[in-house]
Amino acid sequence: MNGESFDIKQDRLQRLKELFPELFTEDQLDWEKLKAAFGDDINFANERYVLNWAGKSDAFRVLQQPTTATLKPAPEESVNFDTTENLFIEGENLEVLKALQKAYYGKVKVVCIDPPYNTGSDSFIYPDKFSEKKEDYLKRIGDKDEEGFLMKEGLFRKNSKDSGHFHSNWLSMMYPRLFLAKNLLRDDGVIFVHIDDNEVHNLRMVMNEIFGEENFLAGLIWNLRSGTQAGHFTRSHEYILAYTKSKDGLKYFEDLTGGSIKHGALKVISKANPASEITFPKGIDYEGDNAVFEGEIGGNEKQIITGKLIFKNGKLEEPVTIKAGWAMKNQVLSWLSGKETFDSKEQRVKRFYFNSAGILWYEKERGTIHPKTVLPDSVGNTKTGSDEIIEIFGGKYFDFPKPSSLEKYLLGICANKNGDIVLDFFGGSASTAHAVIDKNKVDNINRKFILVQMPEPSDENSEAYKAGYKTIADIAKERISRVIQKIEKEQAEKPVLFAKGKLDLGFKVFKLSLSSFKIWRGAEIDSEEKLVQQLDAFTNPIRPGAEKQNMLYELMLKAGYELTSHVEYVIASGAKQSQSKKIASGSTNPRNDSIGYYSIDNELIIALDAVNEKLIEQIIADKPQKVITLDSLFTGNDQLKTNTVLQMRDAGIDFKTI
Repeated sequence: MNGESFDIKQDRLQRLKELFPELFTEDQLDWEKLKAAFGDDINFANERYVLNWAGKSDAFRVLQQPTTATLKPAPEESVNFDTTENLFIEGENLEVLKALQKAYYGKVKVVCIDPPYNTGSDSFIYPDKFSEKKEDYLKRIGDKDEEGFLMKEGLFRKNSKDSGHFHSNWLSMMYPRLFLAKNLLRDDGVIFVHIDDNEVHNLRMVMNEIFGEENFLAGLIWNLRSGTQAGHFTRSHEYILAYTKSKDGLKYFEDLTGGSIKHGALKVISKANPASEITFPKGIDYEGDNAVFEGEIGGNEKQIITGKLIFKNGKLEEPVTIKAGWAMKNQVLSWLSGKETFDSKEQRVKRFYFNSAGILWYEKERGTIHPKTVLPDSVGNTKTGSDEIIEIFGGKYFDFPKPSSLEKYLLGICANKNGDIVLDFFGGSASTAHAVIDKNKVDNINRKFILVQMPEPSDENSEAYKAGYKTIADIAKERISRVIQKIEKEQAEKPVLFAKGKLDLGFKVFKLSLSSFKIWRGAEIDSEEKLVQQLDAFTNPIRPGAEKQNMLYELMLKAGYELTSHVEYVIASGAKQSQSKKIASGSTNPRNDSIGYYSIDNELIIALDAVNEKLIEQIIADKPQKVITLDSLFTGNDQLKTNTVLQMRDAGIDFKTI
């Protein structure tokens, strides 16, 4: 009992829903559908095939609103900050994705995300009052930190199925994030989105709208083996929707990393596989140095030799004819004649040769693969993921994590080149980062990961919280650190296994943060007091307490340079010093008495300390593409600023002051 009288309206609506469920959307009566069902004048406004929901226009407004946020380095929480090209970013993922747009647009090979499934019990970020402005919403729910910046966990709201905007809330959360993710993908990039029955239908439609229906690759089925009772059935699988940015730009998936694959031998002579004669010219390869074979050889892979197989210095000495039952006879002959040959799997035969037993073998170049939409059992399940967490931490610190084996399988399909960037902006327990590091170890290449995770608080009753991990981000960072430590131990014990290349065993931590610079907001000037505030932002744009290290990375990012770009500090005398260690320790000047500037990838120069004529001459001599300095460095010397502007223009350098 709730103390309220019988709800006549709700009862009548429930009865109507039982008779005509098609008239309801998200448990609300759709008046347009009602009129169409029972009226004579049927007319849907703007009739067309489209996905629509309450708040879609607001989702677009959120998407289009630029951010002034930046990413602040946290070297003390990083591993090998100086050298790594991996990134862990703490912060609300929509703002982070906006902050990454300029520097990482069109650079990401794979996006792999596991968003909230909208089960009715999970929480995620969404506006629960569609009519109000973003700033008013943030003030109302108290989701600003002490600096007035929206970073905190209060942004999470439980999306109950009792809500009249249950599906709409989820779509409003997902749409702008998927849109921004598409911007970051390369033309041959692929996105994998984990989902279950609750929203797979809506996800398919919203991704068709963003990526284009023509760029749908597959709906993968992930077998969970065990299942959860869901009504009449036991739900024992989930989905992974795969799309590409441009199917025209995406080649068929390659078999691992290139090179050659396993060899195949001649088949046994039998009635079902009659013998064929093939004559091999002198000079065919042998995998050893010297040998002689004749007669019937080869165990289960028998072949009869007419004459002798005589090898010297790894080559067949004289022509020889062999009899062998083999379906690839025509391809062998084609190869011997110098023509390209392909088998049924589209893998080109690289060469035929004799092995140390005198058996004719063939070697193929790696070709294309076409994975099945039902994933193999080897990718594991949620129990595999839980066992992995227990092995790493010694306790169950995360519920239903994705196993790294699943993410490794997906990466193995389409991210197999050095430098491929893998992005996961629902980072969770860091399964994706774990997968990238482990997969790199196996393949001896260096993919790079960008992991984004909100500092969502851990449940105070959880093992993780009791162990000192106050947020999900803390768990994720610690997991990556422990995976790295394990591999470093393996390297120390068995260095021969890692001789082929140096693995990137580290990650730089950045945190979504307030800009180091005051933001000019001319549209907000509606009083003398606000005019004075904005004039101060114009004349003195640096926020009090802003650190040079943070300003450096913010200017890099907003100028379109990656957070892992190579940074050097150049002293006015001409000496260059790598500044990764100086930056990491918080000291951005090699010597307190030196005057210099930062050179980023030998293209961008940023001056934050001081300027004089000698420094300007040296900057111009370095021939950068762009130069950024603080305007305050020219205070009291208007002539130097004027001359600098003219000199930079004459040198074809894009010069800006902040």
